[in-house]
Amino acid sequence: MLKILIVEDDRELMDLFRRVLLRNGYDLRCVEDGRAALELLEEEYVDLIITDIMMPGMNGYQLIRRVRENGINTPVLIITAKDAFDDMREGFLSGSDDYMVKPVNLNEMVLRVGALLRRAQMINDHRIVLGGTELDLDSMTVSVGGESTILPQKEFMLLYKMASSPGRTFTRQQIMDDIWGIDSETDPHTVDVHIGRLRERFRGNRDFEIVTLRGIGYKVVKRREKQ
Repeated sequence: MLKILIVEDDRELMDLFRRVLLRNGYDLRCVEDGRAALELLEEEYVDLIITDIMMPGMNGYQLIRRVRENGINTPVLIITAKDAFDDMREGFLSGSDDYMVKPVNLNEMVLRVGALLRRAQMINDHRIVLGGTELDLDSMTVSVGGESTILPQKEFMLLYKMASSPGRTFTRQQIMDDIWGIDSETDPHTVDVHIGRLRERFRGNRDFEIVTLRGIGYKVVKRREKQ
């Protein structure tokens, strides 16, 4: 049974999320703040984290950053009363995978939870599917319409990283640290060069595109979801 951690200081809302997710067959763990969440994650593995932002002691942004710093790649869904673009951006840059604004549509939450868990499973299987495009980590190939292309390692890992979290923005530094290594002396602008090559390779792809957020970073966006 898939296990979900809910981090929410509003007891009534926590109980509501818990009841809904239990009815949908998930195993639940519930804590009221970020520090308690980190303590639980030291003892237990969870498949998904759902967290509020405004909490006493350690807020949701701080929690997510600590989780990522600890090397935990568990999907994170933020649920918060904040709906400004800057808040959404901070959520994604801190390492979250999806974002919902209160009041939450519970049916939509269940759908988003399911989508995040399916994507995490595909990543564990070393495979990502975006519509008719499939990325295979073991062979470093991208298949579209039955035709496979083997990419250079850095290009593939860059695309795979972004495609693993569609809609999430990655800064140039995050990409450099993860793909080239923290101690790399490579010029950070090499990321821009690799992004350009990927865009050229997949210019006509119907399933995704690479979007630039000027002054922030890059993200992969599913074409059917682009606003």
